[in-house]
Amino acid sequence: MIARLLLIAMLLTGLAAPGHAGERSADIAGLAVSIWSPDAALRGPLPLLVFSHGFHGCATQSRFLMQAFAAAGYLVVAPNHRDATCDGHFARLFSAPEGPFRRPDLWTDATYRDRADDIIDLLSALRSDSSYAASVDWTRIGLVGHSLGGYTVLGLGGAWPAWRLPGIRAVLALSPYALPFVIRHDLSGLSAPVMYQGGSLDYGLTPTIEKPAGAFALSARPKYFVDIAGAGHLAWACVGRADTRPAITAYSLAFLDRYVKGAAPASLLTQIGPGVARLAFNSELGVSAGSR
Repeated sequence: MIARLLLIAMLLTGLAAPGHAGERSADIAGLAVSIWSPDAALRGPLPLLVFSHGFHGCATQSRFLMQAFAAAGYLVVAPNHRDATCDGHFARLFSAPEGPFRRPDLWTDATYRDRADDIIDLLSALRSDSSYAASVDWTRIGLVGHSLGGYTVLGLGGAWPAWRLPGIRAVLALSPYALPFVIRHDLSGLSAPVMYQGGSLDYGLTPTIEKPAGAFALSARPKYFVDIAGAGHLAWACVGRADTRPAITAYSLAFLDRYVKGAAPASLLTQIGPGVARLAFNSELGVSAGSR
């Protein structure tokens, strides 16, 4: 049922409002890639964020968030993975997932390995391209992913040791499908700082993050969990509720600015702000009540 809703909603995501200035498309490493750049007045080298979309989503599914990242001074790149549909690949809409979402015990580090390879190949191609190599600060890279994209970036952050991508400064997992790691009671390989975001109406995946033996509890510090009030699973896509976006954006930037840019910590990292139902953290900034 969840997968079916995702299919319909992600198709609609492709009909979201057109992009603004600073967004462009390119073919890089054989991938259709969407790119968001900061204002021209911001000179490089710039911190880099790579976004991985959800199952049957696409690179532009979370445009509002990518635009906010670019406005904050990040270069953002997002590939269309093989399962992408909403950027015109509608024929893929009814393709089955590579692994059944209801059987996370069957998932291994071979499941959706192509997604990891997409990001590895994309970064390699960017490093080799003179138009990007000098404009990116390669010591400041963060990964962001929604749903199956959350699974992807957790794996690249080390949750699947065979996928580990060196040099990642932070992993932002937005309502991630983390069950393949949770059922193994093992996220010990995840070495980068992580922020999980879930929603009070995200009944399918948020409980797998916040439960006592969930993804947050299993992750090493520094780690954060933000429960966005009123957010369902698609709140992080452009078809989601617009009133959840300020909190999503504010907490995402507070985390990324701290761990990718190396900025001073924002108060939001230890305080429940507007639009947030719950905040848990265990980091150099302290430990929230009940966190471990």
